[in-house]
Amino acid sequence: MPVPSKERVVELLADLVRDQGYDLEDVNVVAAGKHSAVRIMVDREEGIDLDALPELSREISDAFDAVTDFGEAPYTLEVTTPGIDRPLTEARHWRRARGRKVRVELADGKFDGRVGVLDGDSVTVVVKEKGILSTRSVALADVVKAVVQVEFLRPSAEEMDLAGGVVGSRPSPANTDEIVDVEAPEEGSDK
Repeated sequence: MPVPSKERVVELLADLVRDQGYDLEDVNVVAAGKHSAVRIMVDREEGIDLDALPELSREISDAFDAVTDFGEAPYTLEVTTPGIDRPLTEARHWRRARGRKVRVELADGKFDGRVGVLDGDSVTVVVKEKGILSTRSVALADVVKAVVQVEFLRPSAEEMDLAGGVVGSRPSPANTDEIVDVEAPEEGSDK
């Protein structure tokens, strides 16, 4: 397979991937001697069932086989989903990351927070400063870099509420002990 350009692969696959309900997130084409590699990264709003990727991979392979400018040399095709370390660069990435912990870099510094609701061109981020949770609105245009962080502990229910609640398979809040509301005794009562 003569190594196709990234642009040629995007041109060939953009409609096919979109018609299957996915976003074409990235294409990486690597020439490795006589054997080339083409890596296609896809995602979608509701997440991806990994059992669906083999079918999409077959359709992409059939599309490659149907064109003549790729030749017949061997190549490896990999259809994958974005990894945890993929930067949040598009509004849809922020929307899909709602409820997840993220490290945000702005021109004037970095901070960690939990992705909240996306509202137009800004996103709410839940931050913890001096043990107190609050929200911060961040304009997407001001973000230099943002990457989802690996978490080992579940977030608190309060933190998830501030982030706009649990979304789909996103992190669920930690189990909290049942809160019992105890009323103070009225003045003059024997209680």
